[in-house]
Amino acid sequence: MVKQERALRTRDTLIRSAAEIFDREGFAVASLTAISTLAGVSNGALHHHFVSKAALTDAVEEAALARLLVVTDAVLPLGASRMQLLVDVTHRLAGALRGDVVLRAGFELSGEVSRPPHADLREWWRRWVEETLKQADSEGELRPEVTAPDVVSAVVAATVGFEVMGVREAEWLSADTVTRFWRLLLPTVVPAALLADLDAEGTCPL
Repeated sequence: MVKQERALRTRDTLIRSAAEIFDREGFAVASLTAISTLAGVSNGALHHHFVSKAALTDAVEEAALARLLVVTDAVLPLGASRMQLLVDVTHRLAGALRGDVVLRAGFELSGEVSRPPHADLREWWRRWVEETLKQADSEGELRPEVTAPDVVSAVVAATVGFEVMGVREAEWLSADTVTRFWRLLLPTVVPAALLADLDAEGTCPL
């Protein structure tokens, strides 16, 4: 049991170390030696857990997806709208990206052109936004002249853009940036009767 726990800790440390190296140096130039050094283990120990850089990268993506699922697994409060849920989750995502290097690396790997994504976080996020906005539309939370796909395009483009820009400048992932985006978008897509009940700053703790 102790040996298994130690092995799990080592594996988790390697995943986090890989994420830090990918986040700092980029996937293409990241070396297994740099990752094992940061993790404080030998190259042999690294290969015991991951037979290749590809296998380790897949594990980083899987760990990042698990974190994204936690972010999007928000319960709709009684009486709350789907649009408020969407606002809240975008704030949660930005906060998680600011503080979680594994999640950041997972999103970055989704845009890595040198390899096919193992778990495409950006695509998974797009599908979640799409499903939430379809539900919002069916419940009358969008203006009649606005289509759910149009709003999906705007929200995904903005949030993934914040994620990309936030790699170099943290302000793009700030609560203020997300709030300003929603203050601009909400009046153009939500009926006036619903607008007063929405909080662009989010209603759930990060």
